[in-house]
Amino acid sequence: MTTQVAQNAQNAADAARKDRGDVERTEVVIVGSGFGALAAAKKLAKAKVPFVLISETTEHLFQPLLYQVATGVLSPGEIAPPIRAVLAKYPTADVRLGRVVDVDPDRREVVYEAGGERLRLGYTTLIAATGARQAYFGNDHFADVTFALKTIDDAERLRHQILRCFEEAHTTTDPQRRRDLLTFVVIGAGATGVELGGQIKELAQRYFATSLHDLKPEDVTVKIIEGADKALPPFGGKLSEYVADSLEKDGVDVVLGTFVTDIDAHGATLKDAKTGEERRVTAETIIWSAGVQANDFARVLAERTGCEADRAGRLLVNDDLTVGGRADIFAVGDMMSLHSLPGQSPVAMQGGRHAAAIASGKRDAGTPFQYRDKGSMAIINRFRAITRIGKIELTGFVAWVLWLAVHLMYMVGFRNRYVAVMSWVGSFLGRHRPHFHYAQQRMPATTADGGADAAAESVADGAETAQSPAPVAAPATITAGHAEESETWRREQAERRIPVHSSS
Repeated sequence: MTTQVAQNAQNAADAARKDRGDVERTEVVIVGSGFGALAAAKKLAKAKVPFVLISETTEHLFQPLLYQVATGVLSPGEIAPPIRAVLAKYPTADVRLGRVVDVDPDRREVVYEAGGERLRLGYTTLIAATGARQAYFGNDHFADVTFALKTIDDAERLRHQILRCFEEAHTTTDPQRRRDLLTFVVIGAGATGVELGGQIKELAQRYFATSLHDLKPEDVTVKIIEGADKALPPFGGKLSEYVADSLEKDGVDVVLGTFVTDIDAHGATLKDAKTGEERRVTAETIIWSAGVQANDFARVLAERTGCEADRAGRLLVNDDLTVGGRADIFAVGDMMSLHSLPGQSPVAMQGGRHAAAIASGKRDAGTPFQYRDKGSMAIINRFRAITRIGKIELTGFVAWVLWLAVHLMYMVGFRNRYVAVMSWVGSFLGRHRPHFHYAQQRMPATTADGGADAAAESVADGAETAQSPAPVAAPATITAGHAEESETWRREQAERRIPVHSSS
């Protein structure tokens, strides 16, 4: 009852302030909803410090499991619980859906867009945790012809693409098109690239092998392209060798010391780093996971505070995670760079808690951030993973079980953990992919005489015709007399492909 009275009083005060044209204020503003933002929010909430968390999305995304959404193991809701639900039990928490577009350090105000309005919000402390997006190293047009894996939308687009390729390969009569549909090129042998490459090959061997009897696992080509001379370069040594060997044994082609010089809707051009020799790989699906760069808000903070940034746009923060000469603005997670710390969730979470501890007075201002390295791990495929904890290195089944346990522990919510376990049992011990759903979009079918199938052209009585048609799949039947027309048709559809962009 007391809480409700206080809330009513706060609402009345806010309304009066808006009438006077005053700027609303709070103790702490958090920008973002990832690992760093959530860790800071929980730390502040437990200290009963009022704060407003502003995010462009309504969910807290468990990004390391995005590849399992893309490959049908988990559903989006299981790795992206609503951020409001996560913080609902804390009375000092206020979550707002919006995009922060500017900051005034001198007035201690952020400017954000929400509901078609541009609003201002004052703060005592600002904690920025907007993460990173895909980097294309100056080739931003690659985003239009590749698939990324940074958001839920990215994962769902990729899942739809994987399913479409297998379904159309099952029906096409064109051998070359079938090969292109069943060729998957992954750019980058980091954690995301390795996980995706291993899972796509596993789909061919365990899931589609039992449901599409005309498709054999060896018909599916998965190539992982890496510019460095080792897979998972941050690990190096025997662990990187184990990763490459494990993937090769499962039929994944790991191409090291090779760069991508060009990508279009039908494939990629590869260049050997040593010989300079170029070759062309045709594929219907190219997945980009080669690098990241800080989101746009990092650039805004750099301009407003005079903070320097690296080539990836990450803020070169002070030892206490403050930005520029400002003791009241912190940057945590993938948008900052400090002492070559890895862009991993533990760094973001510890950074978020450090900034919150200073903001709440639990830690002295200026206290340097000390990262406690609890180890690194990466999953390769079913029953295989690698783990490094200090000088201890684990591979194989033991590392795989440890990977599952750690990721289960970091998932938010009991229900999500329970459903994840059930999904893992069905997918890894069984052959199920409970979240694979695909519906073919309506399209005109090409017949042997070159005309459109009358049944496909006809519209059933009462059917809705006002909506614009969506991009459709390529024709299932391609005759010799219409090969050129079919190729033109596919090129037009490729040009209509929805660009795949990562957002914060």
